[in-house]
Amino acid sequence: MDLYEYQAKELFARFGIPVPQGEVASSPSEAREIAARLGGPVAVKAQVLAGGRGRAGGIAIAPGPQHAEEAAGRILGMTIRGLAVRRVLVEQAAHIAQELYLGFTIDRAARRIVVMASSQGGVDVEEVAWRSPASIVRLSLDPFLGLRDFQARALAFRLGLEGGLVQEFVAIAHSLCRAFRECDATLAEINPLAITSEGKILAVDAKLVLDDNALFRHPELAQMREAAEEVAEREAREKGLSYIRLEGNIGCLVNGAGLAMTTMDLIKLYGGEPANFLDIGGGAPLERIRAALDIILRDQRVRAVLVNIFGGLTRCDEVARGLLEAMAKGGPSVPMVVRLVGTNVEEGRALLAGSGVYAVQSLTQAAELAVNLTKGTPPSPLASWGPRAKEA
Repeated sequence: MDLYEYQAKELFARFGIPVPQGEVASSPSEAREIAARLGGPVAVKAQVLAGGRGRAGGIAIAPGPQHAEEAAGRILGMTIRGLAVRRVLVEQAAHIAQELYLGFTIDRAARRIVVMASSQGGVDVEEVAWRSPASIVRLSLDPFLGLRDFQARALAFRLGLEGGLVQEFVAIAHSLCRAFRECDATLAEINPLAITSEGKILAVDAKLVLDDNALFRHPELAQMREAAEEVAEREAREKGLSYIRLEGNIGCLVNGAGLAMTTMDLIKLYGGEPANFLDIGGGAPLERIRAALDIILRDQRVRAVLVNIFGGLTRCDEVARGLLEAMAKGGPSVPMVVRLVGTNVEEGRALLAGSGVYAVQSLTQAAELAVNLTKGTPPSPLASWGPRAKEA
């Protein structure tokens, strides 16, 4: 469960992490009022569950209330990585002298919490790792002892901090570690962790990802789940589907998490990008399959759909009926590639005959075909069976 920046900052502030004073606005007039209350220059920041806001024009510095209103008018309603901006965070602008990075996550191989810090903040940590890996300091924590003072000080020294900044950094590191552990997070990140021109350390940005499986322990955090931009995710949960929105244009409908990951890997292998992870689960009934395809087709970025079913508990004929019912609502506006193997596969293929889908037997062929269809490349008749193959 991802939190918006303003939600993460609210939680960080509860744990004693210094953050800029700010409020959330959903209209330009609200942004103007908030800027007037704060006084001085403000930052107007799009609130979406995606990175790259600055590059997309989703962050602006406004010297006064009028400029804040104009900036909010430009940002509200824009789309960043397929997500509409419905709120902006208006907060006091910081005079930044240096940008650091500080984050806690889980090293699953080592089965430990790992803290990462860098003197090169303000950009994606993956980019820093690729460009100058030596600038990232990693430290695995003992699960019983957590972050110790000497470890936090060592991190500060490695980042080149001196004097009072060391103690400020140590306090923030301890607070971020507490937030990470007590909220059952999988990622707690401050990027950038800014050293201001006044010589103070401030969390200018904040990212917090919570473990969905631990939300039953945190009802107050579960209430922070934002429905406005997670309509598909919320509907998928209600239907018993595992759905995660991604940034590509090939919709995926698969049974089984492992098979779904393999399907996405093959799409990437052939030069495409999956638009989602969607696992309908084992023994999915017709209604769930119909709902899954409906969710995928509502995503306007999708240019092709790849259905990959290995029928065990899930019957291929049930999948075919679900697809046909979803298509009967008006028909898919994008080409659909279907690969069915397993229980009642012949019945499923017979039901799909004449439906207009591209039906293939091989997963590699299915992935390649789906990618080619998004690029406008005509399919090979040898790669498919069913109505389109007969026409060819």
